[in-house]
Amino acid sequence: MSFTSGGSRWPDVGLATAARGIATGGDFLAATTLTLTLQSSGAGGTAVAGVLLAATLPLVLLAPLTGRLADRVDSRTLLIGAGLAQSVICLNLAYARHPLLIVSLVALLATGLAVTQPVLSALIPAMVRQADLPRATALNQTAGMLGVLAGPALAGFLVGWFGSRVPLLVGAASYLALVVAGLLIRTRRGGTRSAPSSVLAGTASPASAGASAANWRLRRDPLLVAMVATLAGVIAAVGAINVIEVFYIRETLGASAVVYGLVSGSWTLGMLCGAWIFARLARRFTDDAALIQGGLLLLGGCCLMVLASVTVPVALLLVPIWLLGGVCNGGDNVLHNMVVARRVPEAVRGRAFAAIGAAVQGAAMVGYLIGGLLLEVSEPRPLIVGCGVAGLLVLLGFVRPVRRAIRAERSRVAAMSLPERPAGAGPTGAGPTGVGPTGAGPTGVGPAGAGFATSAPSH
Repeated sequence: MSFTSGGSRWPDVGLATAARGIATGGDFLAATTLTLTLQSSGAGGTAVAGVLLAATLPLVLLAPLTGRLADRVDSRTLLIGAGLAQSVICLNLAYARHPLLIVSLVALLATGLAVTQPVLSALIPAMVRQADLPRATALNQTAGMLGVLAGPALAGFLVGWFGSRVPLLVGAASYLALVVAGLLIRTRRGGTRSAPSSVLAGTASPASAGASAANWRLRRDPLLVAMVATLAGVIAAVGAINVIEVFYIRETLGASAVVYGLVSGSWTLGMLCGAWIFARLARRFTDDAALIQGGLLLLGGCCLMVLASVTVPVALLLVPIWLLGGVCNGGDNVLHNMVVARRVPEAVRGRAFAAIGAAVQGAAMVGYLIGGLLLEVSEPRPLIVGCGVAGLLVLLGFVRPVRRAIRAERSRVAAMSLPERPAGAGPTGAGPTGVGPTGAGPTGVGPAGAGFATSAPSH
């Protein structure tokens, strides 16, 4: 994997993170506006789950295509084209009234997101030196979290004052930030531009880097497989909270739309804090396995905060609980994104982020379906208890497979650190390696929303 061989390009990082923050704010502004509109119009959990599924399904189904697009097509072309398309779609969404048309437009909006997510996620590591990756990752997480923080809160105020059309028009304008970033960012990847930046001087030859990229498959890296499987499993178990939350806060706790926006934003504020706290801590770890273990503990913290949320008598008391959950969520995002960026060759990083994002979003879809169906037969509070308990049980179930993958990884790294065999002694059994802080990448291979950029469950 390679990072920039010169100095880090912080102006480009600033443009990319600003674009991500503004566009993410537009995403969550539109999603929250539609959720509030459906809930206030009397629609049930099934309708809310339907919109969430429409916003997620393209990210899963199109991942193989959009990941390759991110690696093979000029990043500038993709950002400008997708940004313009999303702006037009959201503009039409502001005037749509028929539920089927709304769901269709939401799916098209998510199609643009399926393109821009891997493009931006893969651009960030290409802009900085490896030593600056934690800081750049934290900045990227911060931008996404600020967007997620501002979107629901702004939607709560705008829907309360103006109805649903004005916030959707604001959302349409937000996607133009992607167009501006595409025009101004100097770092470019995709197509022939990926090759020159795929080799860090003094670490690998172009031929070996190309071989590693050509052979990369997610399933060939047991450590990444264990990490993604655990993350997806927990999200599938806890993801129903995203459907249940609006009914719990608005109906069970009797909160207004404004309070709902503020409470939702508190989790995101916690993610913002967690991103910076753990960006500093992550610099001390050169072992990818340690980062993954830390991510498991933070996922457990998210599940515990979900459980704690059922104890409050009023909605505003959710704020400190959601803040703590967000700190765990933001830290987990930083650690997992760093593992992906370290272990995947630059030339296929867009495909990697898209594939991992598809696994996470597919798991979220399972949660949405479960939440929508269960709300038809149960009250929100016991369902939230079920989400928290299910998340902890899934996490415990993955402890042994993750430990097994970690032992295998450390044994492989130890074997590769032995003195080289004499010439003609034959292969050591190790495949092509990437360049990482441990001195060796995984065999055969060479990382959010918020923002998970793949992200863990947002709440």
